[in-house]
Amino acid sequence: MDTKNIIIIGAAGRDFHNFNTYYRDNHAYNVVAFTAAQIPDIDGRKYPSELAGSLYPEGIPIYSQDELPKLIKELKVNECVFAFSDISYEDVMGIGAVVNAAGADFKLLGPNSTMLKSSKPVISVTAVRTGTGKSQTSRKIIETLLENDLKVIAIRHPMPYGDLNAQRVQRFATVEDLKKHNCTIEEMEEYEPHVSRGNIVYAGVDYAAILAAAENDPDGCDVILWDGGNNDFSFYEPDLAVTVLDPHRPGHELKYYPGEVCLRTTDVAIINKVDSAPAEAVEIVENNIKTASPNSKIIKAESAITVDNPELITGKRVLVVEDGPTLTHGEMKIGAGTVAAERLGAAEVIDPSPYIVGTLTDTFEKYTHIENVLPAMGYGEQQLKDLEETINNADCDAVIIGTPIDLTRVISINKPTARVYYDLSEIEGPNLKAILGKFIEKHHLQLV
Repeated sequence: MDTKNIIIIGAAGRDFHNFNTYYRDNHAYNVVAFTAAQIPDIDGRKYPSELAGSLYPEGIPIYSQDELPKLIKELKVNECVFAFSDISYEDVMGIGAVVNAAGADFKLLGPNSTMLKSSKPVISVTAVRTGTGKSQTSRKIIETLLENDLKVIAIRHPMPYGDLNAQRVQRFATVEDLKKHNCTIEEMEEYEPHVSRGNIVYAGVDYAAILAAAENDPDGCDVILWDGGNNDFSFYEPDLAVTVLDPHRPGHELKYYPGEVCLRTTDVAIINKVDSAPAEAVEIVENNIKTASPNSKIIKAESAITVDNPELITGKRVLVVEDGPTLTHGEMKIGAGTVAAERLGAAEVIDPSPYIVGTLTDTFEKYTHIENVLPAMGYGEQQLKDLEETINNADCDAVIIGTPIDLTRVISINKPTARVYYDLSEIEGPNLKAILGKFIEKHHLQLV
């Protein structure tokens, strides 16, 4: 059989995993290129030969997705594999149409082709959209397991935006490790809340090697927690699947890829943010869960918010800085910082657009739905500098930091700051602690 020429359409995450698990040593295929989208400045690189394996001694080039039609023709491509997340069905099939029009087949790889099996029990935490509340859900699950004297290793969905060889397997045990690995803001937002609570996080590029390292971690490992990214499904076969949904975007659970896969394969569906969403939106989400995943347990929860310096918000003009991906490809207009400003009676949430500089200008031009919030973009050194200058340009009394990390640790802010913290608080439905108790018993783990 002739070897098929393949392009993997991705965004420096699922695409590399699909290659590693399905294509790397598969003589039936020849991966001629990756294309990149969503994340700034990740094209123009190569997937290195050290990671690509013996079939690819020169590595594999990574191009901009904009070049896809030309690449299909020039590289005589037979098949394009779509491999990134949090994208509407309309946009997925729009890309499919571009691929078909250029003459190639369009393909999606499913869990059976890409999930790895662990020797440890696995809990996956995924979502139907970016910014639903996976992080606080993961923290709640880990805290419950730690209360039972279990050693939990979190493995985070990939964000390898730097040196791919150096990022093959990354272990984070302290905040200092974040600096050692030259983490972006986006990476720190996911890793720091874990390590600051004392549990270890792995991430990187090669998730078979990462899994082996985690299972044999020097500090021990009883349970693997898959901490998902965007709305992607797990890289590991879960023994307990948890999916988080957002009633601020009702109906999106059935309209965005691959979030609906997460919903249809989940054991536990958590409707988060019910305290700040309209009741009719919560009802829409709940009914969609019952239709798409009728056997799943439904929990209603809120993101309980606390603020370290509330007096800096009440009656003041504030600039709100929120988690970047939640606002950009997550398409949200607000986050925890905005909710805090409303609840604490800020006099005004200022419009950041008159103050933005550099690469943030591109962000606002691309994501036109963003209004009176500033996304904490920090994929590289220049974006960090632009974020710092934009914040310091702003005419306001204080800055509300609604990101999962303390921004003042990585940039210098010339104004008073109030940091928002948020945790999962269950208010209706089965209790996560009871669900995890049954998980512990089923897998013969220690129960105290």
